[in-house]
Amino acid sequence: MARAHARRQLETRRMRILLTNDDGVHAEGLEALEQIASELSDDVWIVAPETDQSGASHSISLSDPLRLRELGEKRFAVRGTPSDCVIMGVRHVLADIRPDLILSGVNRGQNVAEDVTYSGTIAGAIEGTLLGIPSIALSQNFNREREIDDMFASARAHGADVVSRIIKAGFARDRLVNVNFPGCEANEVEGVAVTRQGQRNQELLKIEARTDGRGNPYFWIVFGRGRYEAGEGTDLAAIRDRRISVTPLKIDLTDEALFDGLEAVFAAD
Repeated sequence: MARAHARRQLETRRMRILLTNDDGVHAEGLEALEQIASELSDDVWIVAPETDQSGASHSISLSDPLRLRELGEKRFAVRGTPSDCVIMGVRHVLADIRPDLILSGVNRGQNVAEDVTYSGTIAGAIEGTLLGIPSIALSQNFNREREIDDMFASARAHGADVVSRIIKAGFARDRLVNVNFPGCEANEVEGVAVTRQGQRNQELLKIEARTDGRGNPYFWIVFGRGRYEAGEGTDLAAIRDRRISVTPLKIDLTDEALFDGLEAVFAAD
């Protein structure tokens, strides 16, 4: 019933769409997202971070004030995280009429497998979902092994159609959708795959030690290259096969199987 209501709401009224991202308000991916959204509605608003917030995950600013800056018509920057931006957009900028849809992205780089837990792009969609608004995260894989003139080409070409189809399917309560576009030319995309979240080899996550000009050590978290199994049916496999990955995610992280096991153990006391 809730899903049917959400679908009817989005299909029967002009959509008010709120855009955000984690790469910052001036990012090329946000411009691509604005292009996608403009194919769906003429009521598109942007509330995005002032600076790059990649890896911010679902953090919110509790100890610092939020600074809101108007950059133009329906365009705002917030000195804060993607989650801050969504809250500011829904509770303040668009407080008169809430958005019907929140789109977060298009992220510079894929958000698949474990990326979901780190990503500020995903967090923007999570926050929208928590606020009861249908939300979709969109990210663009970058293929380092080939040069493409427009790295967001597949997102630009296919984004509006994919979002429209997700809207048509409807949104269940406390659910969001994670979309990833393959790093290839738009005409090389091999279709769409509905996927599950994959898992990579976490040994690829490393600490790189360096020394500054004064001889003091500092460190970068880096993701090394290496082989890993892209399990069939996963977001990793879809990107490998030049398919658009559409992964449904849920807010409730409860592990029901482990729940039953723990309940049995503690019931014994």
